[in-house]
Order: sequence, then C-alpha cells, then structure tokens
Amino acid sequence: MQRRDLLLAGLWLPVAAALPPVRAASPSTAAETATAFDADTVPALARALAAARWAPPSRELPAALTGLGYDHYRDYRYRAERALWAGEGRGFEAQFFHRGYMFLDRVDMHVVEAGRSRPFPYARELFRFDHGVPAPPAGRDIGFAGFRLHGEVHQAGTLDEIAAFLGASYFRAVARGLGYGLSARGLALGSGDPGPEEFPVFRAFWLETPAPGARQAVVHALLDSPGVAGAFRFAITPGEDTVFDVDARLYPRVELANAGIAPLTSMYEFDAGDRAGIDDPRPAVHDSDGLALLAGSGEQAWRPLRNPRHVEHSGFQDRDPKGFGLMQRKRRFEDYEDPEAGYEKRPGCWVEPLDAWGEGEVHLVEIPTANEYADNIVAFWRPRAPLAPGREHRWRYRLHWSAGHDWNPALARVASTRSGALDGAQGRQYLVDFSGGALPGGDAAVRVQAAANAGELRNATAYRIPGTDSWRVGFELLPGDAAAVEMRLWLEGDAGRLSETWLSRWTP
Repeated sequence: MQRRDLLLAGLWLPVAAALPPVRAASPSTAAETATAFDADTVPALARALAAARWAPPSRELPAALTGLGYDHYRDYRYRAERALWAGEGRGFEAQFFHRGYMFLDRVDMHVVEAGRSRPFPYARELFRFDHGVPAPPAGRDIGFAGFRLHGEVHQAGTLDEIAAFLGASYFRAVARGLGYGLSARGLALGSGDPGPEEFPVFRAFWLETPAPGARQAVVHALLDSPGVAGAFRFAITPGEDTVFDVDARLYPRVELANAGIAPLTSMYEFDAGDRAGIDDPRPAVHDSDGLALLAGSGEQAWRPLRNPRHVEHSGFQDRDPKGFGLMQRKRRFEDYEDPEAGYEKRPGCWVEPLDAWGEGEVHLVEIPTANEYADNIVAFWRPRAPLAPGREHRWRYRLHWSAGHDWNPALARVASTRSGALDGAQGRQYLVDFSGGALPGGDAAVRVQAAANAGELRNATAYRIPGTDSWRVGFELLPGDAAAVEMRLWLEGDAGRLSETWLSRWTP
C-alpha cells in the first residue's frame, strides 16, 4: 500500500437524498434530459435542501463492491480514452472514481455547456476491471464516488492530474513540480472537539465545459449534512501555483457554533523540534511543518506544528485576516531522506480571504499520531459568531497550492526549529533559525524580542550562523509548574523588525 494514496477521513456519514437519482442516459437522450443552468442553480438546490429535513439515502451497491479491500479497489480504473472532453483540445479532461471499498456514497455528476446541464451517467464500459475484480451488472447506473481533473501543470501540451475530489467534501491539488500532499475540504464541523465530528459531503458536481484551450476549469458542488447544506463554486487554474477561487454559500439547518471555514487537513509526525520517543532513521516526516499566519494587522507569524501527547487546540484571534495556511517549508531531499514518500515535494496550501471575514480565529487542531498514514492536523477559520439557521452565509477565498506563499519580502522567515532536553534542569533548550529578508551581515546588532506566558524564558541570544546569511536564536525554557507555556519571539534591528514572529507551545 502506497503512503496516503486515498483520502480516508470522514467517509462513514451518509449523504442526503433530496435530489432525484440520475438514471442511465444514452448520448441520444442526454440532450432531452438537459435543464437550464446558471449561477443560482446550485445555491437554489442548497437552499431547498436546507429547508427540508435531512434524510440519509440508500447506499445500495452489489455486495462485491461493498466488500472490496484497498488493493482490489485500485484495480477499478477509469479508461483514459473515455475521459470527459478527451481529444477535444479544451485544455482539461475529467475522469471519475468508481464506488466501492470505503467510498460507498453515490455522487451524481453533471456536465454544463451553453447554459444547459445534463447528467453524466455511470456506465460499466467507462472502467477497466483489472486482475479479475468483480464488475457491477451491465446497464445499471450506480453513480460515481468522485472525480479527478487533468490539465496542463507540469509541461505545456501534456495533461496531468491536477486535482481530485474524493470522499466526504475532501479535495486535493498539485502545483508545478509538486505532488499530492495535504487536503482541503468544503466545511469542518466540530473538528477535534469532544463527541463525534460531522463530515459534510459533496453529493453532486456540475463540471462546466471549458472553451477550447481554456486555462481555467469551473466546478460546482452541492454540499449536505445533518446540520447544513451548501453550494460551492471552484474556479481552478493550474500552474506554478495551482489556484482555486472558491465561492462558498452555506445554509445551516441548525445553529453552527463550531463551523470551520476553508479547512485544511494535513499530516505531521515528527521533525527536529519534536521527536521525543521517535525511533526512525529519517530526520523528519510530515506533509506540512507549520501554520503560517498573516493577520489583519499585517503581522506575519509561523507556528511550527507538533505531534502532542493529547489533542490540542490553538486559537489565533484576529479580525479580517489576510491569510493562513498549512505549509511545507523544508524543500530538500536531505530534510527527509525518503525517496518513496518525497515529502520535499508536498505542496502547501495558503488561504487568502477575498472579503472581510470579521472577527474570529484561525483555529489549529493537533492530534497525536504514531505513524505517517493518518491526517492529524487541521486548520480553519472559525467565525466568532455562530452561523445562524434560515439564512445564507457566504465566504469567498482563494486557495494557493504551492511550494511557498506571499509574505513581506523584507522580513526573515523561520527556517527551522530544534529543541532538546536542558542539562541539569527540568526544561528545554531551543534553537530557532531565521533566513532571508533584510537580515544584516557581519557583526550588526540584532536584538531578540521574546516572551512566554508562564515559566521562565532565559538566555535568549541571537547570533549569525557562520558561513551563512542566516541568524539563530538560542534560549532556554524553565516551565516550572505550568501545564502549558505559550512562547513568541522575533528579531529586531536599529531600524525596526527584521523577522516574522515565531510562535510555539510547550506541554509536558
């Protein structure tokens, strides 16, 4: 089994069945089943869903499909020559995922062209069933589990996979020179909170037919769960950064006090700053190594991720944030020494709000993990006011899937965080490296601004790393009786701030 090939989280909640099922349609009858489609079509469906009582649909499938294991499921392969828009020179193609294994919920697909929507029905002939895996009965429309989009991303004239929507409301994307890594999803409800988490699902998609040679693909999605219905529009542009412009309209059935807007889900097992008890030859294992923050005030900060002993929540309160993301800053093979996983090629995802989001917090959830196969990191925007039922809540934002993210180029960034036991005392020693920006050379004066909300933070010193343009801050933390310590520091020169803010938490 390859590492994290499938999005396995949140797949057990059923999908609401308010839409009529799509029946198999031949090409000759597809035009007859077409209906008008415009910008309000999916929002109108979502409003109607929210006004109705939620009801789970049938998950009826042939028994052979519900009992599939992982390896057999991978043998259900979509035929590339049958891809939507194949050979039409439109710049994009779409292939579809078969139902089965853990992906039991039916997801209906539609194609939009010239203001008309038609169903794209399942047909057994669209798939290969390799190595003798069972095929469903001929002529039966069982729907799909999701889809993947192909476009020009790595090389001009070549259509490679750029995004996949599969499982609940999860989706992933790649950027030029990078592979898959962390995931985004439509909405988070109760992530990391006590009690069961609710996983809204995308239960239907509408794929707009691109114009010939198009550089952008547009996808609409209908979201549903017991607590909320929603309409999403994704405008997807692959490239050096693959960009999703997202327009999300949410229609709660009940008050949502724990909604997570623009949620990101990633994996962090260990790195040099957090490898106590790790017996692994690799120096680091993670899809993301930090939470990047750009506050409404303009302050930029970096919070290294942790693999805690217990579930931990962190809230970074803000008003009208300018951005946040789960990023992978380490980009060398030597940082991971894992040619199979290729963690140095995992993208980060940066969330850029396109409207004023008001008061709330960037919320970070860190969940303990003993391996690299489970996503254990979640980050999202949690608005201060609950989302009230009976009205529309609209959120527009841009997702940048990339190796980096926009920052103030004059400020140095945190390059690495290391920590270890403090000899002769009950505490920790830390080394935080900064690089880039306007860091001075030679013996220029650089001051450390450092603080902790508990315990004692002592001997904070900044010095230039010999033979480099980078600076290092070393300090010691004596937590005393504190159950947790929040720390922050940055570098200053005579002319003012030189670096972003480093944030971290210590717990026993």
